[in-house]
Amino acid sequence: MLIIHRVLALTMIIAALSNSGKAQHAYLNSNNGKSISIGALVYPEVDELKGMMMGPFVKLFDGGILTVDGTDCIISRDEGMTWERFPVFDNPESFLISDERAILSTSNGVIVLAFMNLKERANWDWQEEISDSPGARLPTYTVRSLDGGKTWQDVQKLHNEWTGAIRDMIETENGNIVFTSMMMWHHPGHHTVLTYKSGNEGKTWERSNIIDLGGIGHHSGVTEATLESLPQGKLWLLMRTNWGTFWEAFSTDDGKTWNGIRPTDIPASSAPGLLKRLESGRLVLVWNRRFPEGTDYYPLTGGDKQWSEVAASNHRDELSIAFSEDEGRTWSAPSVIAKIDSSKIMDPPLRRISYPYVFERSPGELWVTTMQGGLRVRLYEKDFIKKK
Repeated sequence: MLIIHRVLALTMIIAALSNSGKAQHAYLNSNNGKSISIGALVYPEVDELKGMMMGPFVKLFDGGILTVDGTDCIISRDEGMTWERFPVFDNPESFLISDERAILSTSNGVIVLAFMNLKERANWDWQEEISDSPGARLPTYTVRSLDGGKTWQDVQKLHNEWTGAIRDMIETENGNIVFTSMMMWHHPGHHTVLTYKSGNEGKTWERSNIIDLGGIGHHSGVTEATLESLPQGKLWLLMRTNWGTFWEAFSTDDGKTWNGIRPTDIPASSAPGLLKRLESGRLVLVWNRRFPEGTDYYPLTGGDKQWSEVAASNHRDELSIAFSEDEGRTWSAPSVIAKIDSSKIMDPPLRRISYPYVFERSPGELWVTTMQGGLRVRLYEKDFIKKK
């Protein structure tokens, strides 16, 4: 727990960090933005993709777009207007793919999917007197397709422990597949992060070391990681925490082991981000900042050893984007790409815009979809590079 106290000491400087990269353009508001159907404000150059499915998406060799829904793989060949369904499982009654999942098309065209099987979710019984849910189960699974999503094989369970989320998957320069997962640990209950690595396009997997920084509560610990490749064979992992910033870790063996675990200077709420390498070579990060744009306050959640042992910002009213041209060492001033439009009365009300997926449909054309809030938009890298 010493590392937790170290983090608490950092909180006194987080407010300054959260304002250090303020955008030089006017903050998004009803005068310079437009309202879209979900009750959010976006900039005029952002297009709503009404009716679009939720990501993550992958691009097929023939130009089609693939994602998953329920127990099916779905493929569109008309930019998401219509979708063709293909069953993923021989026994669909035993599976339900989680909304938090990761999918990849390898350089050889193999489609690899990692997910939590909601049909096996069991034994969640949070007990306040012990700050734990002993025996909670939500397994991590993988499955793959060798024919562009039409048929699927090699369904396998990688662990039984409660998996809070699966958020990201990449193919490294060495051809290995790496994806992020989680395990809930107990006595007391808290979350940990790990990755799985495959050297044969998802046929078999090797588990990494477990990143465990302690915590007490059903939303405590490190969670919901995103990752990307850096030069010279290094991988970079960014993890959600309750400590005001993302924490990071690095791997030099394609995700087998993670080291250099430490806080970043990227202010973040207790919500996941999505890191992605673009065709331009830039890194893009889409996430919820610790505080709303232009402020240094948001009501805190937790601190009761039930949600978490420390109080944290759970700000999800705005979704932001930033770019890095130096492998994540520095970032452009963040821009809000969508925020709750307080002038709109929605039924049900829009309460959050979070859990993003980012898909580069063509070079510089980014589709951003969210699990929470149902955001479905298209924006262009060039427009937001200008805003910095």
